[in-house]
Parts: sequence; structure tokens; C-alpha cells
Amino acid sequence: MPKLKTKSGVKKRFKITATGKIKHGVVGKRHRLISHNAKYIRQNRGTKVLSHADTPRVHAWAPYGLK
Repeated sequence: MPKLKTKSGVKKRFKITATGKIKHGVVGKRHRLISHNAKYIRQNRGTKVLSHADTPRVHAWAPYGLK
């Protein structure tokens, strides 16, 4: 059986925590920030944990985990 490949975008965009949760950067913080209010920009600073429903999909894209 051949090895499964990890999706290249997943390697760049996600990290797996020690408990198996997936961290990701927040969306909507690259450009056109003048149309967002200060509360939106402040609350979306840093990283977030991926929702429970989306976690199996990312695990399937990274079959052997992420370094």
C-alpha cells in the first residue's frame, strides 16, 4: 500500500495541539480592514481552535499528523 500524502495547504495553515485539536489562523485579517470595526479586528487577533465538526476533515487531509 502506498503512503498517503498530506495536502500541501494543510501543512501551511494548521497545527495540531497535544490533545488533538486543530489550531488555525483567523480569516478576514489580510486586507480591507477599514470596513471592519475595531471589535472585529481585536477579537480575531491570534489563532483559534477549529470547530469540532470540521476537525475530521482536516485529520483526513493530514493522515499522519502535522509536525
